[in-house]
Amino acid sequence: MHDVMRRGWTLDQGAPLAPQLYRILRQRIISADLTPGSRISEAEIAATYALSRQPVREAFIKLAEDGLLEVRPQRGTYVRKISTAAVKDVRFVREAIEADIVALLADNPDPALVRELESQLREQKEVAESEASRFIVLDERFHRTLAEAAGKAYAWKVIEQVKGQMDRVRYLSALQFPMRDLVAQHSDIVRAIARGDPGAASAAMRVHLRKILTDLPAVAAARPDFFDTGT
Repeated sequence: MHDVMRRGWTLDQGAPLAPQLYRILRQRIISADLTPGSRISEAEIAATYALSRQPVREAFIKLAEDGLLEVRPQRGTYVRKISTAAVKDVRFVREAIEADIVALLADNPDPALVRELESQLREQKEVAESEASRFIVLDERFHRTLAEAAGKAYAWKVIEQVKGQMDRVRYLSALQFPMRDLVAQHSDIVRAIARGDPGAASAAMRVHLRKILTDLPAVAAARPDFFDTGT
């Protein structure tokens, strides 16, 4: 059985298949299980997941729209290499949105939300030293919780649609740099929200989201084969 099946990246046959396959392939690209620059075929994916070609084609189209796949006429479909320009653009968008989100939350602190965030921080600390994949999932939940608590679920949906390239670097960075630094930054955000300080909450989020700018050169230097040198 294919390695991805052993990892539990399987399909629920009772639910729409194309969206599920899209999420699975997106995660495989983000985690570099499908390596940047590698060729990927509809036939191979269809065989791996025991699907017809139609849901595979739909998933490929969506991944291409996300900038994660590239269709080369007469040559096939390839996993796009990471674009540093795209990473920086998405980071800029995230900062503009999420700095305002935490300021809104700090303007009217909710004790129940603070308790939930503190619980999430404890989970993050438990995996920060050893489980990069699990930490990325918890980090995603943390940011989504903030957006939803501020009544900005749609804003988070917009972020999700564009942040694939940034997520790829975040995953590589988590393998290379101490994740406890990210937990500390999350803690700064939560403390600012708890004490009702919108300016500090916004500033803490900006510091957090700018960390990728300092990590990016080292990540690219460690895996130059993963990056598009033209961007």
